[in-house]
This record gives sequence, C-alpha cells and structure tokens, in this order.
Amino acid sequence: MTDVRIRGAYATVRGPGIEDEVAVEEPLEIRVGGAPIAVTMRTPGEDEELALGFLHGEGLIDGPREAGPPPDLAGNTIEVAGPLLREPGSRSFYATSSCGVCGKGALEEVAVHAPPVADGPRVARDLLAALPDRLRQPTFQRTGGLHATGLFSAAGEPLLVREDVGRHNAMDKVIGRALLDGLLPLNDLILCVSGRLSFELVQKAAVAGAPILVGVGAPSSLAVTLADDRNMTLAGFARGGRVNVYTGAQRVA
Repeated sequence: MTDVRIRGAYATVRGPGIEDEVAVEEPLEIRVGGAPIAVTMRTPGEDEELALGFLHGEGLIDGPREAGPPPDLAGNTIEVAGPLLREPGSRSFYATSSCGVCGKGALEEVAVHAPPVADGPRVARDLLAALPDRLRQPTFQRTGGLHATGLFSAAGEPLLVREDVGRHNAMDKVIGRALLDGLLPLNDLILCVSGRLSFELVQKAAVAGAPILVGVGAPSSLAVTLADDRNMTLAGFARGGRVNVYTGAQRVA
C-alpha cells in the first residue's frame, strides 16, 4: 500500500521500496457568476491568479476582477466576478496539465484576437540565453515535476515566477498576477518558460502584450507562425549560454 500525503504544492509518497516527493495535481473549476466556465488540472496555489490569467488569455476579461472561493465553499473551485466581455460560446473548456489546447478543435475556435505587440525593449542575446537560469523553482527542485514561467524586466530582473504541473497554468498564474498588479499590457517586459514553446503559450503572451517570449525548449511551427504574425520575438533552446531566435530578431542585440 502506498501512502500519499499532500503538503501544499508537493506530496510525500511512501510505499514498499519508495520514499519520494512528487508534484500535486488536482482539478480546479473556474466559475463566473455561478456558472462553470472551465476545468483545469493544476498544482494548488495562486488559484485566483490562475483563474484570472486563464480568462484574460481567452479574451473574456480585460481587467482585474474579484476572485475567491464560491458561496457554496466547494473545494477546488474559484468564483470570478462577472460579467464577461463576451459569451464564451457553446464549447466547454477542459485543460489537461500537459496541454490546454488539446481537444479544443480547429484553430479558429481557440484563436483570441490580439493586436500586434508594441516595439518593446532591445536586449542582448546573452541575456535571453541566461533567463532560464534565473527562474526560481523551489518546488521543481523538490519534485522535478513542475513547469515554470517567469516575468522579467528588460534588464533581466525577475519580477514574478510561478510553478505548476501544467505549463499553460504557470503562464496563466503569472499573467493573472500581472493583471492584478496593473502591469498589463507587458509592453516592456519579457516572459520566460521552462519548457517548449507551444501555440497556446504564444497566444497567451500575445494577448498579454508581451513583446518577447523565451523558452528552454523548442517551438512548434504554429508557435513560430503566430509569434511572427503578432510581431513578437520568439526565442527557444535557451540553455548553456546559447539561444535560437526564430522571430522578431530586431529586438535582439
């Protein structure tokens, strides 16, 4: 028999021949005005930020909202004050911890209109390459099972870092916090993610107005296409002092 004891963002696992710490994964239902809007598999913590960042990325809100436990105090549920900017449509959002886009259907169903981003800062290539090393990831250090997103100044100073079992959730938490702090749009700031660069991450960054997105891993073809279309700088394989710049090279010194 294996014993799993949850201790916040990580859990202690004890069983025959094993004792380890693993990342916690639990569902979160996001409600607006009492109506369920989405369910995502996430690491508990910063749930209000996650809900607000998700709704902003879907083009459903454009400013800070009250968010907290629902009136019925249902577990793993966040209630966000309405109204929404538009009807979310007939589709239901279900986001796994691995990919928030999975199952959403055709590209036109998930594309959220965002204007081309601002010119933004011009930064040194070696600074972009160094950003992943500046991501503070305490729970990853314990478990090896979390993604991270960081928001940085143009000088490379870390302003916000969030971890989550889902890479899109980590991005939502950062954007949700930035929304609450009045930092959106992210015209002069840089986003950095600890994994690969998917279409959805580029979309969320574009809606937030981030001119530069850096990742440790590879981008997808659709991520490159979207970044180029939105005038973003997209940089991948940032590791070991090197980085590949796929779009927006005019911002890289």
